[in-house]
Amino acid sequence: MISREPTLERLAVAKKLLLTPFGLDETHLNRALAEIRAHRIDQADLYFQYTRSESWSLEEGIVKTGSFSIDQGVGVRAVSGDKTAFAYSDDISWKSLLGAAQTVRTISSAAKSAKVNIKNQYAKSRSLYIGDDPIASLDSMTKVKLLERVEKLARGKDSRVSQVMAGLASEYDVVMVACADGTLAADIRPLVRLSVTVIVEESQGGKVRRETGSSGGGGRFSLGYFDLNCITEYVNEAVDGALINLNSRPAPAGVMTVVLGPGWPGILLHEAIGHGLEGDFNRKGSSAFSGRIGERVAAKGVTVLDDGTITDRRGSLNVDDEGNTTQRNILIDDGILKGYIQDSMNARLTGVAPTGNGRRESYAHVPMPRMTNTYMLGGNKEPEEIVGSIKKGLYATNFGGGQVDITSGKFVFSASQAYWVENGRILYPVKGATIVGNGPDALTRVSMIGNDMKLDPGVGTCGKEGQSVPVGVGQPTLRIDGLTVGGTA
Repeated sequence: MISREPTLERLAVAKKLLLTPFGLDETHLNRALAEIRAHRIDQADLYFQYTRSESWSLEEGIVKTGSFSIDQGVGVRAVSGDKTAFAYSDDISWKSLLGAAQTVRTISSAAKSAKVNIKNQYAKSRSLYIGDDPIASLDSMTKVKLLERVEKLARGKDSRVSQVMAGLASEYDVVMVACADGTLAADIRPLVRLSVTVIVEESQGGKVRRETGSSGGGGRFSLGYFDLNCITEYVNEAVDGALINLNSRPAPAGVMTVVLGPGWPGILLHEAIGHGLEGDFNRKGSSAFSGRIGERVAAKGVTVLDDGTITDRRGSLNVDDEGNTTQRNILIDDGILKGYIQDSMNARLTGVAPTGNGRRESYAHVPMPRMTNTYMLGGNKEPEEIVGSIKKGLYATNFGGGQVDITSGKFVFSASQAYWVENGRILYPVKGATIVGNGPDALTRVSMIGNDMKLDPGVGTCGKEGQSVPVGVGQPTLRIDGLTVGGTA
């Protein structure tokens, strides 16, 4: 068993899986990188990856599907200025590696002598999570029984539950990065997730009303995390959410005070603000935050971080996908913009240091600046005081989908669970509430910050330019004044 293994042990595992079976060693990596460096380029790297993944799903009381896959390959990249040449192959062999290296070096026509030596120049990293294969942490029969237990608990909680859907996914991901600057890094990344969705039905006014509730969680640990207490919590959240929606009314519309609950509602922070703080958008001047470092961009008390170093979290990494050690980056400090999240290329082009945020979906994709775990720090207000301060407004405790325009900062989000509040009293749940606003503007409208900062349960996936990566979000209870709510009332 590997338990929070040191850097060299991770490298040994990566070489065993990604080099040795194909007759490769560090000499071949040096030769391939030297081949790329034979032309004038600013950066070059080789990204090897081996991934085992498994998923099971339950529907209509039956575990209907189970899948298992193995994927492996290598991506080869050369960067000259702001231009990137990239090639990848699922054939890890010296022939493929050399061919890819010769292909990407043509991004620069200027030849030069080159020598690369990665030996013993190992990237420093930490051990934020176990290096064991989570797929092997439970046998197949136990995984099936786990999902059947979800079904039984959900149906036993309330007779109005008509359908239960559950999914269990696990992944064992081993990566190794060799860079032309001599860096050699490796990481072993476990990832698990359990999702629960229920549908409830109730006869109302001669018609059957159906509502849905969802829950779940996960992170970088074994499947043993999903014990009876954990499963029961997920089931209760999903069923309770669906039952609350059975009594919901159409949401009022207009400009009003909106209070966001802690935890997963931080997805609004991630989308409306986080993407605007990514280095590529700001280098190109296409973000609403471009050129504003040192300026006040949020109300006092608003401190936003992107932190890839939180133990066992879904968005955490020991090293990023360029071999850089992840960091705890303060992006906004007490309302003042302090910096952006950077990969190596955008950091070099803007004259700053990488922040450990170079991420890619797989060996078949190029890295770019991406968030890890993005959250706002807590304040000094009790959550009850914040909700109690609403004269007329919305209290949103859960969110569904949303989208943002990076250039303008405008966002649109749908609240999957929300309540109408008058004179500090929660009156009834509402349905169909859509929150519309502008990210930079919304930050300045934060008037109360709760002392209950909470991270999401480990379910987030972020999409950018066709690539998806696991992320985390979080925030305390927040009061934001003057947001536009689109409703159905």
